Amino acid sequence: MMTDRRLDALAGHWISRGRTVGEAVPISGTDTYEWLAGGHFLVHRVDVRMGEEKVEAIEMIGPYDPDGDCWPARAFDSSGHYGTMRATVDGDGVWTFAGESERATLRIAPGGDAMSAFWERTEDGTSWTHWMDMEFTRSTPV
Repeated sequence: MMTDRRLDALAGHWISRGRTVGEAVPISGTDTYEWLAGGHFLVHRVDVRMGEEKVEAIEMIGPYDPDGDCWPARAFDSSGHYGTMRATVDGDGVWTFAGESERATLRIAPGGDAMSAFWERTEDGTSWTHWMDMEFTRSTPV
């Protein structure tokens, strides 16, 4: 199986800051993306505070599915929640992680040292509402 290295754009250690919409709950911490040996899966670790709540999560992204032109992603968090998403990238390098009830659009700045994420949620699978905005600053590549 050939590996698809387009996920290299995400690899590294990121300082994470943002807030939810509405209640404006502050979010801060780190996100780390690193390749699992073999280069088929990108491991994403989240360690943030959302207001007073500590949130940790691990996500396995990959391997690339050429039939669906996507990377399956499976996430598990410290509250016992889990979910699946499909990651895609367009010709401009804009990433979309989409699941049944949440989706995020990630834009990596020219030079690759910053990234922003626009998160949305849905209750009915049709109407999406703005949930949170995040900004990431790359501290080290992986």
